[in-house]
Amino acid sequence: MIFSRDGFRQTLFAAVALLAGMASAPAGSAGLASVEPVTVSARPITEFHIGRANKQFGQLEFVGGLKMTSPSRDFGALSAFRFLKAGSDFIGVADTGYWFFGSVARDPDRRPVGIQNFRMQQMVDPSGQPIDEKWQVDAEGLAVKDGIATVGFERNHRVAQFRIGPDNMTAPFGQLDFLVPARGLRQNRGFETVTHSNANGQHWGGLVVVSEKSLDKAGNIYAAIIEGPRKGAFTVKRNDDFDITDGAFLPDGDLLLLERSFTMAGGLKMRLRRIHGESVEKGAVADGPVLLQADMGYQIDNMEGLDVWTRDDGALMVSLISDDNHSILQRNLYLEFILHQD
Repeated sequence: MIFSRDGFRQTLFAAVALLAGMASAPAGSAGLASVEPVTVSARPITEFHIGRANKQFGQLEFVGGLKMTSPSRDFGALSAFRFLKAGSDFIGVADTGYWFFGSVARDPDRRPVGIQNFRMQQMVDPSGQPIDEKWQVDAEGLAVKDGIATVGFERNHRVAQFRIGPDNMTAPFGQLDFLVPARGLRQNRGFETVTHSNANGQHWGGLVVVSEKSLDKAGNIYAAIIEGPRKGAFTVKRNDDFDITDGAFLPDGDLLLLERSFTMAGGLKMRLRRIHGESVEKGAVADGPVLLQADMGYQIDNMEGLDVWTRDDGALMVSLISDDNHSILQRNLYLEFILHQD
């Protein structure tokens, strides 16, 4: 049988998707975990729609992107990231149980051109020993505030907090009650979104978590406001066959969600959905419009991470990363857009 390039990738992705929950465990190391520099090569992506030069996709304007590769066996499986310095220094988690840090390098026109000072460190137990059991360190979601990293883990479902130390990430100092019934969380469909609401919004900076595909009896996705004065569980309406892989709040209080779909018939897709901020409320079913949807005719892969930030010229930016599942059939991508407001 003859496959087109995209059809071949889509078909092979099916096998990868079936094994996504069985990705190889951390490589592990003897003794205490240390921060290791990792060489990352990045090839710029100049077209989002493959073979076409158009930059505008509804409210989103494509700025540029990177295809990242590395000789390190630990590089990859990038699940979530947040900028510590807008558009530059970042922290992230890989679902194989690693922290990663680095910086986005830019050209004079502010387009991303490379990754600098990339480092990784294996997650550790209270004694400082690396944790090799993947089910214990399947990190999927990340929020950052006031020097604290809050991480959502699945399989062993929990929301844990760590003090950020780019030169030495230690064991968590605490866990938060995630309010969603534990029996309702699917093993490999836990908290992919962990994000702080706006400090001046209706939840006063409270922490919000959204699961990937843990559904209530009505078929909606479990979520919760787990910190702040308006704590409580809610759900997000599941539209079509898309699952939620990350999210971040916009300045106006709306919640931007990154979603992913894979079917044998439709192949791999990603989309961005803007959830009405007023629907993020205890007992509510949150919903909102789709801003962008893309299939394998675009420069996408297994899109897992999202952050929202403001550029030095005031532009509202949306950055995305993909998780390659440590598979030679997939890619580690970084994509960047301007979100134009109506």
